[in-house]
Amino acid sequence: MNTAFLDYLYHEHQKAQHQVSDTAICQLIEGVVQLLFPSLSERQFNSPEELKAYAKSLKKELHRLLSGMQPDLPAPAKVLTNALMERLPQIHQLMLQDASAILDGDPAARNLNEVIRTYPGFRAVVFYRLAHVLYRLQIPLLPRVLSEYAHAKTGIDVHPGANIGSHFCIDHGTGVVIGETAIIGNNVKIYQGVTLGAMSVDKAMAFTKRHPTIEHNVVIYAGATILGGNTVIGANSIIGGNVWLTESVPPYSRVYHNPQIKVSRSAGPAEVINYSI
Repeated sequence: MNTAFLDYLYHEHQKAQHQVSDTAICQLIEGVVQLLFPSLSERQFNSPEELKAYAKSLKKELHRLLSGMQPDLPAPAKVLTNALMERLPQIHQLMLQDASAILDGDPAARNLNEVIRTYPGFRAVVFYRLAHVLYRLQIPLLPRVLSEYAHAKTGIDVHPGANIGSHFCIDHGTGVVIGETAIIGNNVKIYQGVTLGAMSVDKAMAFTKRHPTIEHNVVIYAGATILGGNTVIGANSIIGGNVWLTESVPPYSRVYHNPQIKVSRSAGPAEVINYSI
């Protein structure tokens, strides 16, 4: 590498030193999650004072991180820090409702503690709930850092800008994608491989509603793809597996894909085809 290129890299590194570390923000939010859910915590608190001191340290760290990006913030770092911390009781309540929805909807779930500790769908929604508050506070970059952190951990991609109601259940979850302008009502359940996406990736649509609206009490089964900002799935509908949907359906709809599957029987073992994979 020549000297000019190394000088360029040095200046880029100097600029990056003023950015908030992705690791720092993810560790901070992991600390907040552990504060909210004792079964996930790596700490033990022997008194209320110890827990309060830990919460205070998280708040202090959040303020430090936000102060480092003050020129890009819509309000003073202290105001935004207080806003997030004051919302934690409400966020925690939503998270508990999400965990209860998973427990109530999955016969394999034995208790709430199991859901909180082991279900990737719950973990993805926990990080979404926190990232969404940062997004609504118009804090740049950090919400996306958190959503991509959760994506890497769970295989579930939920944009922090999506609006998701209470008692939200993601079952299994791998491959779920929920876009920025999606609106999801209460008591919605979706399975693995579901996409709530846009009809187009045109950059000119950046500030328009591109993703579908899912009303209350809807179930969307595995592999379904629902696209478009004007697409509305009416309340109490069921969307079957592998459905491709780009138009609205009224409440109480049943939408399903009807594949042509043929089953044949051989006359004997000699006619069975052996595949080697």
